[in-house]
Amino acid sequence: MIQFEEYKQKLLALEPRLEELARGLGLSAMKEELSRLVAESEEEGYWNDLARSQEAQKTIRRLENVIGRHKTLCDTKDDLLTLCEMALEENDDGSLLPEVESGYAALEEKISNERLSTLLKGRYDNSAAIVSLHAGAGGTEAQDWVQMLVRMYTRYAERHGFSCKTLDFLDGDEAGLKSAELLVEGDNAYGFLKGEHGVHRLVRISPFDSSGRRHTSFAAAEVQPDMELDGEIEIRDEDLKVDTYRSGGAGGQHVNKTESAIRIQHIPTGIVVACQNERSQHQNRDVAMRMLRAKLLKLKEEAFENEMAGIKGVQRAIEWGSQIRSYVFMPYTLAKDHRTGYEDGNITAVMDGKLDGFVSAYLTSLATGQWAVK
Repeated sequence: MIQFEEYKQKLLALEPRLEELARGLGLSAMKEELSRLVAESEEEGYWNDLARSQEAQKTIRRLENVIGRHKTLCDTKDDLLTLCEMALEENDDGSLLPEVESGYAALEEKISNERLSTLLKGRYDNSAAIVSLHAGAGGTEAQDWVQMLVRMYTRYAERHGFSCKTLDFLDGDEAGLKSAELLVEGDNAYGFLKGEHGVHRLVRISPFDSSGRRHTSFAAAEVQPDMELDGEIEIRDEDLKVDTYRSGGAGGQHVNKTESAIRIQHIPTGIVVACQNERSQHQNRDVAMRMLRAKLLKLKEEAFENEMAGIKGVQRAIEWGSQIRSYVFMPYTLAKDHRTGYEDGNITAVMDGKLDGFVSAYLTSLATGQWAVK
């Protein structure tokens, strides 16, 4: 069949893209570094410096993941190419075509997603991400919007093989959530999600309005890197106010019977973090401290950026109504990013975690310094 020959040519055309991807990832240098680190791990006394060896093992796992993913892409391309050649030799009647079609589509999407990682040049891009969501103007509607965003980011994480855990939440008055804290873990999780930082606007016919009127609601997303081991942020015990309380929500006998939940206030900055997801108070405290460290790091970086903006004479307006993205359900369906101009009319897919177009547009614009008019 002619379709198999067409797919064979398409697969052959992917080879330069895979080679370009390898160069963009710096795969040769990664393999050299991996060999060096593995050799060091086999030396006597390697584990004497536990902190250093653990950090090295973390780097080894990251390099193995990147190298392994690229190898999987190449192997998949070779397997599909073999399938096409076999179908051509045996004059297949098309029984193998659905497998080739779906395999090629999935491979092309994975190559495109992997290419995004070559745009991640930030110091903390490889870190896990802490995503904090807060309801804004809109009352119950805004609180329901926060719950919708929690689901959207959870589904995005699932699509990319990331883990997504709810660290803390505050129920809405009638429905939804007033706030939620998510920990998204996986290679480059922060790098991919950092562009979600900002105000998200929802326009729809409210299910909570008996008159069926259209409502506009806002929710703010804060995204920080999870800097569990970052030594740049010093936190003194005397600067902390620590409270314990009983966890909320479902959770069996353990939840609501012991004061395992932790709330920590950093007195100098007024930052408050909380965690109630883990089973023990000690575990919740550890996670809360990671969240605090991430927020303090973000604060430090923003202070530096504002200082640089002042030197350059640039005014950066940060206002609650200055949304980065709008999600319109009525009178038409459209999700639009106001920074890059990227649009997606399939609002259902977007809310189901299909954010790759937005992520790609943001990272590309960030790398090139080209932004759409706000």
